[in-house]
Amino acid sequence: MHIQLVLKTLGLVLLFEAAAMVPSLFISIFYQEAGTFSFLVGITAAGLAGCGLYLVPVKHKNVGYREGFAIATFSWLLLALFGAIPFAVAGAVPGYIDAVFETMSGFTTTGASVIPNVEILPKSILFWRSLTHWLGGMGIIVLTLALIPSLNIAGMQLFKAEVPGPTKSKVLPRIAQTSRQLYKVYVFITLIQVAALKLAGLSWFDSFIHTFGSVATGGFSNYNASVGHFQSLAVETIIIFFMVLSGINFALHYYWMRGDCRPLWQDYETRLFLTLILCSTAVISVNLFIVTGHSPAQAVREALFTVCSLITTTGYATADYDQWPALSKFILLFLMFVGGCAGSTGGGLKVGRLLILTKAFSRQLMRLIHPKAVIPVRIGQDVVAQEVVESAHVFFTLYMMLFALGTAVLAALGLDLVSAASAAAANLGNVGPGLGLVGPMFNYADLPDLGKMTLTFLMLVGRLEIYTVLLVFSVKFWR
Repeated sequence: MHIQLVLKTLGLVLLFEAAAMVPSLFISIFYQEAGTFSFLVGITAAGLAGCGLYLVPVKHKNVGYREGFAIATFSWLLLALFGAIPFAVAGAVPGYIDAVFETMSGFTTTGASVIPNVEILPKSILFWRSLTHWLGGMGIIVLTLALIPSLNIAGMQLFKAEVPGPTKSKVLPRIAQTSRQLYKVYVFITLIQVAALKLAGLSWFDSFIHTFGSVATGGFSNYNASVGHFQSLAVETIIIFFMVLSGINFALHYYWMRGDCRPLWQDYETRLFLTLILCSTAVISVNLFIVTGHSPAQAVREALFTVCSLITTTGYATADYDQWPALSKFILLFLMFVGGCAGSTGGGLKVGRLLILTKAFSRQLMRLIHPKAVIPVRIGQDVVAQEVVESAHVFFTLYMMLFALGTAVLAALGLDLVSAASAAAANLGNVGPGLGLVGPMFNYADLPDLGKMTLTFLMLVGRLEIYTVLLVFSVKFWR
């Protein structure tokens, strides 16, 4: 383990964070807000710490597996700890633990909040809150690889440690090139949505806030009623489109932007992802129409938006789905676990991983019938490597164990079972709002500090897909 290399890279990440706070500082100055001092403190703290770490001399510049996992884990921890400073200093939250919860929720694109009334916050704080979504969506490490390839710290190890999904695919031979191209796609989609929301009648500020939340599948809004505040079919349609787009593997977007749509249409994971959206929307729409008396149009509109919001782990809301029938809530809870596609900004187990598990289950049944047969796991015509299948099995087991542990801790702190289970699922899957006491019309403000710390850990583990974080806590990792 080359500790100096890890420290130097962490310093670079903190310098990026300090620079990322500058636009919020300018917004605060422009609107003459009281939050100006809080950003000066945040920029100074992150900048000084970043410079101190970046100046650490290094002898080795090749990132190994251990360095990659350590950099990814500690980068996200430091981002949350230093990014929380403006929230704490400005008094936007009651205490530092709340500030870290809010910031980790932002960077991990979870969208869970401890702020009861966001509409009274300064614009600069709201902008920083949502910008953390955008930075965390594609990944701060991927951004580092994209911008600073000359440091020779770019490697597949960093890419593997941060990019979500059962497999890590490059669109170009070099990781730095892949990172740059993915970020170009990310920026392009962001700008298109900002323009679309502006044309739909939103202000520039509202357009940026809700674009950051959609493209990063984060879900922070500057209104208490979330997207429901606008009561606009045009706005909802635009956000649905970009949430779904961001829930699909960004490598596929790279190809269609180059004029080749075949990888997108032929991708089995994308097909299953879209099928789940359509089927879930249809069932929930019928359920709402029959049980609650929704009109067909209203049922479809609310169901489609909510399904897209939760399966992409965005967490935006236009309706209080906690009041929906039990069948609808069960489907929504299932979608929280599923999440988006591998290589997307969405969280959850990932559709691709569930597809592999389903195929593996089918293979096991066939083995019982034909014990001597050699039956590979296939996705289409492609054979899935056995190590990928085994990794999917282990990941699913660890995911469910963490979900159960989180639920148990929250239940022990006094939450009812529905609230505890949905809170654990929503934060581990980086969804945000859950059901019951943490439903779309409530937040996490009333949870005790231990509960917030537990969920903060689940956010981090969910965003870095378990292995990256748990390895750092292993004694053997440091030997």
